[in-house]
Amino acid sequence: MNVVNIMDRKRIAVDVICQHSKDGSLIPMRVRVKDTEGEYQIYNIKEYKDLSHQGTKLMPDGVFVTNNTFVYECKIIVFGVKKLIRLYYELNNTIWHMTY
Repeated sequence: MNVVNIMDRKRIAVDVICQHSKDGSLIPMRVRVKDTEGEYQIYNIKEYKDLSHQGTKLMPDGVFVTNNTFVYECKIIVFGVKKLIRLYYELNNTIWHMTY
């Protein structure tokens, strides 16, 4: 079982399970990633920080965002090691992307 290596790709499309709270905000709970062998790996999000609605800017990982992009900095556990990922949800395209 291989996890997608950071050197292979920087930004990939992913499936995200999230909770919709009563105030309309999204809470990312789980991310599903296809590994290099084509199998899906599921990771629970242990912690997250909402970085959305900070205006139009270039994120540290090179992703250009606007106010129409939800941005979450999340921590997941991969083989017992805590990893930092960023999730991006594009409102106009209804697509989730992950950088790591």
